[in-house]
Amino acid sequence: MNKNKSIVCAYSHSVALRDTGNLECWGDNEFNQCDIVYKSFTDVIYVACGGYNSIALKNDGTIECWGDNRYNQCDPVYKSFECIIDIACGWNHSVALRDTGTLECWGNIYYNQCDPVYKTFTGVINVACGYYHSVALRSDGTIECWGSNQYNQCDLVYKTFTSVINIACGEKHSVALRDNGTIECWGSNKMNQCDLVYKTFTGVIDVACGFNHSVALRSDGTLECWGDNRYNQCDPVYKTFTRVITIACGEFHSVALTSDGNLECWGNNRWNQCDPVYKSFNSVIRVACGSFYSVALLDTGTLECWGDNNLYQCDPVYKTFTNIKIPNDDYILK
Repeated sequence: MNKNKSIVCAYSHSVALRDTGNLECWGDNEFNQCDIVYKSFTDVIYVACGGYNSIALKNDGTIECWGDNRYNQCDPVYKSFECIIDIACGWNHSVALRDTGTLECWGNIYYNQCDPVYKTFTGVINVACGYYHSVALRSDGTIECWGSNQYNQCDLVYKTFTSVINIACGEKHSVALRDNGTIECWGSNKMNQCDLVYKTFTGVIDVACGFNHSVALRSDGTLECWGDNRYNQCDPVYKTFTRVITIACGEFHSVALTSDGNLECWGNNRWNQCDPVYKSFNSVIRVACGSFYSVALLDTGTLECWGDNNLYQCDPVYKTFTNIKIPNDDYILK
């Protein structure tokens, strides 16, 4: 499981966690995603972002929400949650995991994202969200899905999956990683997100999902991509990448971080998501993707951003941020 605990990106805004437990936000503020209320949050240890809202998990197991509240993403009900150890966001709903292995959901309910069925789940250790559905991983390696099933996101085939150790969600599809390095996919297949080619992949150690494509990282540092290729998300250039240690996906592009601290980008470049400027970044230790842009954390605790800047996603203000938290499980650059 590779959860980024220092930088996280939403559709058009980003949040960075400082080593002091404070936050910085930049980008689109149309729905108060970057409202300065975040300046009052302390002791934050993890952040998650929905489409236009964000959630901060604090060291005491409580959470704070800010940004878009049109669908109750920031309904004060979250103030009643305690002993939270993990958080995840869909487009306009959120899920919180307690240390008891139980869940809480809040936000938009139009597509059953917060159907009370989640109240019956126990032994949960990880949660991932698609646009309108969620997936919970139990300690016994089984999973549960709830929310929209319009595109088979919650098709009962998931009941047959065992020995799962990680989960990832795209817009309308999901991927489960087993402990033997194989994967399973389910949900919409309109863009080949669940093309059976994934059945041939072995030695997988991590997975990431874009809008309608997915990327698998193998233990040997190589990649596999499948799904929608209309915007070159699965361009065979990825076959040339080696020594990859982590992956991230935007809507139609992907980024790979290699063990020497360099990056590779491929996919849609309409908004400069794959502009060669990323070739100039050195000593990168983490990367996150928004819809049409990306953010890199350097080992100096500073940031780099590239891609779409139409809504200030790459506003140079990020150049002023320092002491961004270096994750404890940071890779040693080689």
